[in-house]
Amino acid sequence: MPFKKLHSDIKEKLAFFEITTPTPFQSKSIPFIKSGANVYCTAPKNSGKTTALILTTLQKLKCEEVGVAPRAIILVENRERAFELEETILKYTRHTSLRVYTCDDKFHIEVLTSEIFEGVDILIATPKTVCKLLLSEGLNMTQLKIFNIEDAEFLSKSSTYTDLMAITQSIHKCQYVVYSEKSNTMLKRLETNIMQYSRTVAL
Repeated sequence: MPFKKLHSDIKEKLAFFEITTPTPFQSKSIPFIKSGANVYCTAPKNSGKTTALILTTLQKLKCEEVGVAPRAIILVENRERAFELEETILKYTRHTSLRVYTCDDKFHIEVLTSEIFEGVDILIATPKTVCKLLLSEGLNMTQLKIFNIEDAEFLSKSSTYTDLMAITQSIHKCQYVVYSEKSNTMLKRLETNIMQYSRTVAL
């Protein structure tokens, strides 16, 4: 029962949403992610991947703000998906002190940098924007605990994959969790870079 061992704030929120039973995917994936391992999470649409991502990220951060540098990053394909995901996450972080910030690609990088410096726990962004932030020294990666890639099929674009590799060069140590509907050769290539000793959860 993966929900039973989650932080009390998360369990309260699940009860509020009347979510009592994990999906088969969540039952398999949440224990592995909570263990701290790097995990490939592969399952069809509507299997509960986004909810698993949110729950395990909040669990990792203990539902409370710490410091000013991001402790969780969620990479997404585009700004539209970034704001959709933010809206969903905020339903779970309301009444906690966690700070969620979504990078709007339409803003100048200096604006994003100044807002991130105010203090962020969970950062949602595209790989391209994270790269720009790193190049401008606008992002501190030293406190990072978990790095999620949502719907990772978008990494099949070579430029996006290159951006990801550049980002990970700035990370000393953290947990990587890759979510996708299907595996592909591009995702398997990650095993030689960031996904060493990874576990796979597949439906």
